[in-house]
Amino acid sequence: MMATVVPDTLGLQVLNHFLLSVFLLVPMVLIARTVVAGTRYSPILIIVIFGLTMGYVLVASGVSVAGLPDFPLIDLISKTTVVALTVSFFVGGQELRKLFGKLQVPPDTSVVYSQEETVMGTTRTQLVLIVRALFLLVGIEALTRLLVGHTRGPLGTHYLLIAYLGLVAAVILIDYKATVANKPRYIRKGVLEIAAIFGVLAAAFQCSRLVQPLIALPQIFFAMVLAATLGAVCYRWRHGPTVRCLLFAGIPVVLAGNFMIGGSRIADAFAITGMNAVLAYGFFGQLFWMFGGIALLMYLGKTAQVRNLAPGMAGALSHSGLTGACTAGDLGEQAARRAPIMINVPFFGHIFVFSILAVSAEREGLWLWPSLLIAVAGIGFVVAALRTLARAGGVDAVEVKGLMQFSFGWQLTAVFGGLLLLSLASMSMDYAAMATSSALSHFGLFAALQGGMFGEEAGLLIPFIFAMPFLVHPLVFFMFGRAMGSEGEMPRRPALILALIGLGGVVVALFL
Repeated sequence: MMATVVPDTLGLQVLNHFLLSVFLLVPMVLIARTVVAGTRYSPILIIVIFGLTMGYVLVASGVSVAGLPDFPLIDLISKTTVVALTVSFFVGGQELRKLFGKLQVPPDTSVVYSQEETVMGTTRTQLVLIVRALFLLVGIEALTRLLVGHTRGPLGTHYLLIAYLGLVAAVILIDYKATVANKPRYIRKGVLEIAAIFGVLAAAFQCSRLVQPLIALPQIFFAMVLAATLGAVCYRWRHGPTVRCLLFAGIPVVLAGNFMIGGSRIADAFAITGMNAVLAYGFFGQLFWMFGGIALLMYLGKTAQVRNLAPGMAGALSHSGLTGACTAGDLGEQAARRAPIMINVPFFGHIFVFSILAVSAEREGLWLWPSLLIAVAGIGFVVAALRTLARAGGVDAVEVKGLMQFSFGWQLTAVFGGLLLLSLASMSMDYAAMATSSALSHFGLFAALQGGMFGEEAGLLIPFIFAMPFLVHPLVFFMFGRAMGSEGEMPRRPALILALIGLGGVVVALFL
């Protein structure tokens, strides 16, 4: 008699998980866009609230438990940060090459999006981009994990099926009402972009493993270097459907998944000893480092324009929320064009960040003197940047130069200045890393913590710790929304008041 083969239950449910993920995440992004429709505010602040609430409700109602292990595809999406950022790094490399080479590239008119509004605040093409981004994130991440041998977890044996479903759906999902000059070529470009992203991620993973004995640089650092270099070489590349959709919707979808996972851990996180100090520093640090930087740019850099403040602070903090708002075009065309540049520049400083943090993790305490020297160097870059911006006179090239200096300097100051403060407050190294990532909404540190740089507990907790300061984002995006409604001019006094409130909160947090 033939033996009866019992199928893998989870394997049979992969399609259900796909549909469930689409059902949970896509409406979250669409509702957020509906809420802010007709205003100048970014939908990301609504995604924060809906995501955290959804995660908490799923646990409170008994549907799942902390971490949402019953929704493994949501967890997979929450860990695709590097995939989404790789596209931003590529575009940043293109913009840097054009900027420094003083190269003129004709505007891309190969695709004209449909303006038919399918959901309030979302056109038909934008809806397709959001759904396609979800499939791309899942497919590319699953294929990368499969081929680099990272097959742990409940989905480990099903990555091939997940990659196939995600990538096939992504390739064929093109809005037929968008006007495309050459449809076959457009689709081929999308496939080539998928292959390029996968190649960058696989190469970055191997580079990270090769240098591991010398310096613990995570995959995201090498992904930045490789993607930016590729963008500089291919500066004339006209974006295909893959780059377009991940640039528009990649970060919002990743954040929606992360906030759901974070919301599911609310009860657990508050029960951990010492977590109040981490959460307090994350919350008030977000106010201080964000609006403190904005205040410096306005009062000393003599610029209060969103075109400078939004991409400048997105880069200066490696800030996930502002990065997503800028690249999606929520804060204007100039901010969208400048943001990829500013996101790339501070990542060159990550060789200091991750090398010192790797040594600190091994020592179980911050490596003080190098941290102090880098923080001082950061202040020097900030001073130079403010002088450059004060003399810019509205000249585009000079403003971009000043913002690049500021992004690099404020990043070093915020990361290492914050770590020094937390070290003086005797906070453990893993908690200090979580608090710093949270206070800056820092993508690089977040990805490193997710990858296990500071241990398993930090990797499990970081989605919640990272999500909580996003409750500050109604203030952040309210201020930017007000600025967009005032011809791009940020109100000065409220920003300074928020920075001072943040400073007071940080001082209190250090004594908790």
